[in-house]
Amino acid sequence: QVQLVESGGGLVQAGDSLSLSCAASGRTFVNYAMGWFRQAPGKEREFVAGITWYGGRRNYADSVKGRFAISRDNAQKVNLQMYSLKPEDTAVYYCAADSSDAGSDNERDYDYWGQGTQVTVSS
Repeated sequence: QVQLVESGGGLVQAGDSLSLSCAASGRTFVNYAMGWFRQAPGKEREFVAGITWYGGRRNYADSVKGRFAISRDNAQKVNLQMYSLKPEDTAVYYCAADSSDAGSDNERDYDYWGQGTQVTVSS
């Protein structure tokens, strides 16, 4: 059974940093891009960052560029380091895996999803 399990969410203050991790299991994710999406209350899920397997190309949403950094330890683990957090970063953060290795901002490209982890940034 394929599982993506996010960890590291929590409550922080504006300006703080937080690191999220996603551990994948149940199959190998070699050749898969991995991505992070988020969904704030009352809003649609949106792309945050993606990283490809081949070449390690990174892609970021404009809203997090320069503040968030996606990295990959290996085929099964991806991280999201978040700096200078803002209240508008409050959301449930989801990890996802893309078999096309595009690392795109389109959630329909992603085949597997985690259950999400809550990040709350207080002002």
